[in-house]
Amino acid sequence: NKTVTPMGARLLRQRITRPLLDLPRLNERLDRVEAFYHDGLFRADVRAALKNMPDLERLTNRTLSGKATPRDLENIGLVLTAVPGISKQLSVNSNQSSVANLQSLISKLDAVPEAAELISHAIDEGAPPNLNKPGVIRPGFSAELDGVMNSSAHAREWVDQLEPRERERTGISSLKVGFNKVFGYYIEVTKANAKFVPDDYIRKQTLTNAERYITPDLKEYETLILNAEERILEIERRVFTEVCARVAQYGARLLETAVALAQIDVAAALAEVAATQSYVRPTLSEENTLWIENGRHPVVEQTLQRQGIGERFVPNNAQFPDGERIQLITGPNMSGKSTFLRQVALVTLMAQIGSFVPASSAHIGLVDRIFTRIGAHDELHAGRSTFMVEMVETAEILHHATHRSLLILDEIGRGTSTYDGLAIAWAIVEYLHNHPRLKPRTLFATHYHELVGLADMLPLVANYNVDVAEEGDTVVFLHQIVPGGADQSYGIHVAQLAGLPRDVVNRANEVLRELEQHAPTTSIEPSRFTSTQQMALFPESSPFLDELKELDVNSMTPLEAINKLYEWKRRYSVDSIQ
Repeated sequence: NKTVTPMGARLLRQRITRPLLDLPRLNERLDRVEAFYHDGLFRADVRAALKNMPDLERLTNRTLSGKATPRDLENIGLVLTAVPGISKQLSVNSNQSSVANLQSLISKLDAVPEAAELISHAIDEGAPPNLNKPGVIRPGFSAELDGVMNSSAHAREWVDQLEPRERERTGISSLKVGFNKVFGYYIEVTKANAKFVPDDYIRKQTLTNAERYITPDLKEYETLILNAEERILEIERRVFTEVCARVAQYGARLLETAVALAQIDVAAALAEVAATQSYVRPTLSEENTLWIENGRHPVVEQTLQRQGIGERFVPNNAQFPDGERIQLITGPNMSGKSTFLRQVALVTLMAQIGSFVPASSAHIGLVDRIFTRIGAHDELHAGRSTFMVEMVETAEILHHATHRSLLILDEIGRGTSTYDGLAIAWAIVEYLHNHPRLKPRTLFATHYHELVGLADMLPLVANYNVDVAEEGDTVVFLHQIVPGGADQSYGIHVAQLAGLPRDVVNRANEVLRELEQHAPTTSIEPSRFTSTQQMALFPESSPFLDELKELDVNSMTPLEAINKLYEWKRRYSVDSIQ
């Protein structure tokens, strides 16, 4: 996430969770990314202008819901003030094709001058963050408020001048004028000077060494000041509410500007990632194809870069040539099968949010869904074992996938016994291959090397494996996907790498050799359903279908219809047994 605004971050998340199937809209998004991709200086300037920009979308929604604060309106004004500059930056780019690609966004950048001017005139600069303190409304905006504030200021000025005036009048140089929340304003005179107190002083409080007094005039001005403070807060709240209501009238325009700013932020952020990580623009189409050349896992690649150990991510091709719909991927544990599967899913997802992709080239036919069955976990709170969770998720995939889906299946069947797991994995591959409405693009990673033989039985299945280099007793994982099936999993080699004791590794090799010598050879017949067969309730040449066509359902009574169904059920059951 390289976005620089909260609006952009939310939009990027929304796009990732809701990828598009609309080809024109996707190409429009890619055009916008490309507008920023080739000009790093232009991209940096726009991102700098957007950085730290207040969240106009949420500010507007708070205003519309009547929950805005003075700080919210002030921030709306800041955004609207910045919009013309951003619009100009986008329009004066020397690359005219970039300007053309961004024109639809530029046209939506509405600075809403009416709202900006209103906020500028109404909200005082440096206003308090809420309405609990005065100073929210700018002087000159409300005549009523100005009148009360002027009266309060005059009263405060009178009080400020009271102390020197009374000192001069009474001759008491130590006389003080103060204020507390209990007694309000008071005149304090030491007891030694009490004899000089004028007759109009009224004793209010006696202290150890002093007396506190008030005068009728002081009490009057105190009332004026205190009432003015409450009155000012009351008027400011009312005026602020009116200003918010007027700003809310421009809510639709403000939200449109917020959306445009978010789209600019996302396009520039995706371009920043693409430029720094050498991503390319994918070619998208409605064709049922997938062709990724030198694809890379975006997260793993950047993780390796951050580690700084010099290890480079090994790119791989993911291609479905004509006649291939299911690719069985075998190979050693830890060799990168799961990373490759996730990589293909991520590249496809990135393309369908309108992003450049980590590859040297990519032609991606739009997928309606990406189904994944990866990893292992249980749901003990629901009474589901690891294998049950795996089967439930697989069932969901088989029920909801279509011919336009992308299926990522990793180690189906590993949660149960070897033969049960192999049987289930085998049957799933046949089902995906033979079902007349499916045949989705499928990557099926498995440790069941027996499945390799399916490629000889099913024409749409192809074998691939992750290449390794054997050097004596050691195995080097090359992380390269190559055609053909693997003949072993190298599980004991992986166990050795993990640090299992040498005695355990040696004994495992002995047991493996014994098992391989006594392993039964099994020949499995392919499913009787082929890719051209349509599974149906009745055979194609069925007397029941002929009889059904001849029925005049409009002339049948309900009882006759029920009797006919019972007759068919009896005859069909008998025929099935025979």
